[in-house]
Amino acid sequence: MPVIAQPAVAVTDAVESRRPVAASVSTPVPAHVAIIMDGNGRWAASRGLPRVAGHREGAQAVRRTVESAIRNGVGWLTIYAFSSENWRRPHSEIVDLTGLLRRYLKSEIRELDKNGVRLRFIGDRQRFDPDIQADLAKAERETQGNKRLNLTIALSYGARAEIAAAARAAAAAVKAGQLDPAALVEDVFEGFLHTAGTPDPDLIIRTSGEKRLSNFLLWQAAYAELIFLDVLWPDFNDSHFTAALAEFGRRERRFGARSA
Repeated sequence: MPVIAQPAVAVTDAVESRRPVAASVSTPVPAHVAIIMDGNGRWAASRGLPRVAGHREGAQAVRRTVESAIRNGVGWLTIYAFSSENWRRPHSEIVDLTGLLRRYLKSEIRELDKNGVRLRFIGDRQRFDPDIQADLAKAERETQGNKRLNLTIALSYGARAEIAAAARAAAAAVKAGQLDPAALVEDVFEGFLHTAGTPDPDLIIRTSGEKRLSNFLLWQAAYAELIFLDVLWPDFNDSHFTAALAEFGRRERRFGARSA
């Protein structure tokens, strides 16, 4: 099933150039941090536990990371929760994962809303059961006015499918006479992506020691700083997050230009 592009969200604060200052890490703090959460299965296997136990602990790591992002002044956080390729996993694990998603949506939304977190979901949500689709839409509606942290959760998401869907949408706009092909520059094309209205990630963190992007935000990651950590996702905590922010603050970002 093709990925269905989500409508663009008008968020004028998304592209502001300011970088909030956090007391616990060196400046500048990245405006947008994206995380590939990897290692739940290995965490569980190393303890002789079923994989679902790793996923449960991974959900606790998400809560810690949201709290740390708020505490450190990060305005945008995107987490890779479920890839389009994850549907190939055994049916029993898919059932466990979707069950955890249901519980997360029921138990965490009120707390996220209370803490000023705005939720967005990107990916092919139509592959989920109707009740989950309804809960995703409800969570977005109930938190849409929050501005403390913009939390995007990638579910049934694949970057190649996202780019292909954006290309189809752009082609349809050209065919309908709504877009001049000569005007299809990068900024315009980005408006057709799932992440329209969201700034590109400044920093991408991947846990578990693997060193690849795994079809995550391939367009948006063009100039992101990449940090790969050996820690398994269920063990990820505030110290890991703030250390990654500090490492980001030490890097020189030239965006293809030469330093002075």
